[in-house]
Amino acid sequence: MGLVALASSATAQPGQQGRFFRLSPEMFDVTPPSARVRGVPGGMVAQPRACPAMATNETRRRIVNVAEQEWGFFGFPIVDQTNVETRLLPPGIVADAVNPRLEAPRVEPRYPRLGAYEDAERVLTTIGGYWAATPEVNAILTAQNNAWNGPGGDDVTWQQPWSAAFISWVMCEGGLGNKTQFDRSIAHRIYIDQAIRARDGNAAQAAYVAYDPGEMPMSPGDLLCNGRRQNYRTIADRRRNLGEGARSHCDIVVKIDEASKHIFVIGGNVHRSVSMTLLPGVREPGEQFRPVDETMLDGVRTVFAHLKHRGPAIEANALDNSPTIKTLECAMALPPRAGSNAGPRRPAKCGPAPEE
Repeated sequence: MGLVALASSATAQPGQQGRFFRLSPEMFDVTPPSARVRGVPGGMVAQPRACPAMATNETRRRIVNVAEQEWGFFGFPIVDQTNVETRLLPPGIVADAVNPRLEAPRVEPRYPRLGAYEDAERVLTTIGGYWAATPEVNAILTAQNNAWNGPGGDDVTWQQPWSAAFISWVMCEGGLGNKTQFDRSIAHRIYIDQAIRARDGNAAQAAYVAYDPGEMPMSPGDLLCNGRRQNYRTIADRRRNLGEGARSHCDIVVKIDEASKHIFVIGGNVHRSVSMTLLPGVREPGEQFRPVDETMLDGVRTVFAHLKHRGPAIEANALDNSPTIKTLECAMALPPRAGSNAGPRRPAKCGPAPEE
């Protein structure tokens, strides 16, 4: 079963959101983000906890595996950007010859009600743990607690965009515990700038080095970043504003399928979730495989920075070999009941099926 079909099957249970509870420490030793905070909304405080410190060369695969487990924890949501005709259509609108594409996507509310989540407490403490991996956590939690304690606070979710906090937590649990390896922050630009300085020879210990898309081969564990404001196209554009504020977003590359021209990335606060996005890719003469840009496909955000992990490359389909996907495959490949010829065959790698 393909990855997307597998994830879709895992979430297609009537009446409830698909979930994949995190693996046991014996299967994959990662401290859950909720362990980094304590207290209830309105009184949530950070629980100091050190990040694992590993050699940079040992962290690439772990980063992919950590990100994917969080994707499963949020129910395996998938955002397909490979088909612009369907990607930009709001629910209930069907593409046809008269209206093949809507140029503007549906606007989501900035601060969605907690009812948007099936289990608000589960989500709130998890995202709180992401913030707790950043140096700015105390200021963030103070402001958020005030919002929870204010009028209508029962319906308030996280007010600040948390995509950079998610990346920071993944890098923390991924083994990049030293600030010189990865400068964790609530703003993507902080570690983007660190990677640009590494490219310029000014951050020798940084785990990531910045390149233009298509300049170097991609591998799972790398980061792809786009500018929301400014609309950067190259790292040279950002280099001119190094140290200045900028709205940006980065995702973690988890799988590359050049044959189908797909790049699979996982990021936080994508449609208010940890989501996998399928990016369309292209290889042009003299370039490596890279995401398409806004000049090639209407509505896509141009990736201006490929942050390449310094560690050795791993297989392009590393996501399929991760602990979460392997466990999911086994859980969904139980043998048929006695007397039935239907049902999938259980892979030998899964061992005997658990007794009912």
